[in-house]
Amino acid sequence: MTTFLLHSACILAGLFVAAIACKLAFAVSENVVRGIFLDVLISFFTWIPWAAGLSLNGWVGLLSALFAQFLGIYIFCFLDRAIRGTPADTLTAAQGRVLGPLRSHLALLATTPATIVFLAVRLTELIVYPPVAWLAKLPTYKTSDWVNLSRHKYQGLTGPDLLWCWYCDWMTGLWALGSEMLRNIESFWCPIRFRDEAKNRNALTDFPDIEKWAPADAGIEEAIKVFEKHYDGKRENSWFGHPDRREP
Repeated sequence: MTTFLLHSACILAGLFVAAIACKLAFAVSENVVRGIFLDVLISFFTWIPWAAGLSLNGWVGLLSALFAQFLGIYIFCFLDRAIRGTPADTLTAAQGRVLGPLRSHLALLATTPATIVFLAVRLTELIVYPPVAWLAKLPTYKTSDWVNLSRHKYQGLTGPDLLWCWYCDWMTGLWALGSEMLRNIESFWCPIRFRDEAKNRNALTDFPDIEKWAPADAGIEEAIKVFEKHYDGKRENSWFGHPDRREP
């Protein structure tokens, strides 16, 4: 137990050093919360502590890292509101009135394992999509226009409201970018509607061009016809509703 607590304390101290360093960097340039700079910042508070814990004491060290991270969340929320004050009403209080404070809080904590999925998606965007885009002549993107943080500028967000809105800010941007990349891949390689109409309706939000794909009950000739209608090799192979296809 002593070793566990010692490792947790070391990782917690590292988290606060990283937080101070990020604060100083942000004072120099707001670019630290955009694109690849934000990826580095996020790493300091997600997988780097996990790696440190594993290197210190294996799986027990990983648990100590997770403990330090959760403890860090509560310390940050307390200090932020102690320094900046607490508004008369907060988002977490409003959510607590709907779900009940304990249930609302547990629901927020239950979303944290999804961080692993979001990190995997972001890694895919950084190392898988670029070579695929180059080989298939797909559009590329300025990721800082998608992956960035701005909700800290919203008046009245403090403590847990600020922390969880940062989390949503980050994951919504990277998920939207991943969806955009997937639209290019799907429309280029398999522009064929699904036989399940419910699936077509459900996919319409993320794949708005699905109605332009080849009918599910047609043959390969129709799929080739649709493909050749939209891809002529004279420009990037973007999905059918991409901005570069819109009339000026």
